[in-house]
Amino acid sequence: MTALLAFETSARLGSFTRAGDELCLSQSAVSRQVQSLEEILGVELFERVGRHIVLTVIGQRYLMEVSHAITRIRNASMQAMSYGSSECSLHLAVLPTFGSKWLLPRLCDFYKQHPDIFVHLHTRVGAIDFASISFDAVICVGEGTWEGVSAYKLMDEELVPVVSAHTANLYQSAEDLRHALLLRLVSRPGLWLEWLKYQGVMPDSLRLGPHFELTTHLIQAVSAGIGVGLLPKFLIRDELENGTLQIPFESRYLIHSGYYLLIPPHKSENRAVTVFCQWLRQQADSTR
Repeated sequence: MTALLAFETSARLGSFTRAGDELCLSQSAVSRQVQSLEEILGVELFERVGRHIVLTVIGQRYLMEVSHAITRIRNASMQAMSYGSSECSLHLAVLPTFGSKWLLPRLCDFYKQHPDIFVHLHTRVGAIDFASISFDAVICVGEGTWEGVSAYKLMDEELVPVVSAHTANLYQSAEDLRHALLLRLVSRPGLWLEWLKYQGVMPDSLRLGPHFELTTHLIQAVSAGIGVGLLPKFLIRDELENGTLQIPFESRYLIHSGYYLLIPPHKSENRAVTVFCQWLRQQADSTR
């Protein structure tokens, strides 16, 4: 590893001297490590031109592979270090739009109350299997039917139809949406059909539009006037307040499911998880 680090650092900085400064070694020590590596490999990695060094063709190819491996080792080490103080940190998997639109604007309040606890956010879309992941907690959408985990309901998912401000006058009722381009999420392609049935509209001859993987992208598409979206009301409060999006008519809320915080049993006594869970539920209560 010492020889590999000496090579990677020298190649990256273009100098044995600068590499020595970064690695806290002398210039000669770095040079000897690189020479040792060249002897092991049986190839020249650098051309020595006076006081300068230049990668050979083989050295360039070797650097590409070695640098990726060293970066992965560095990242793995940093991750292991962050997990080392588990009582002072929390690794949370969260839906991307929920994280950016609702959770992140509130996290400053959490850090003011608990400056000793770090919340590491990981974006996840789709089903979560606690048996194959190492998250401390997960925020996801569902109907509350998870087995083997503690599920805390944060809020209902009140779905409303939304349009861009300059197309709002085209739609006066749910019937009018039969002729609109209905934008959908990849993870929930049948949501429009459920909503229209709930409004008493027969969902035949609909214009089902493109799919979007992220709710954020769907919001942007609706704002651009591409079509009509069906979105949780609490995630678009900013857009509704500034007029970017509008709810074109009154309709019955379809409470299809809810947002939940899931905690696996072996994390239920973890201090960081417990503190964050209490704070998160208070924030959800204030939102409702």
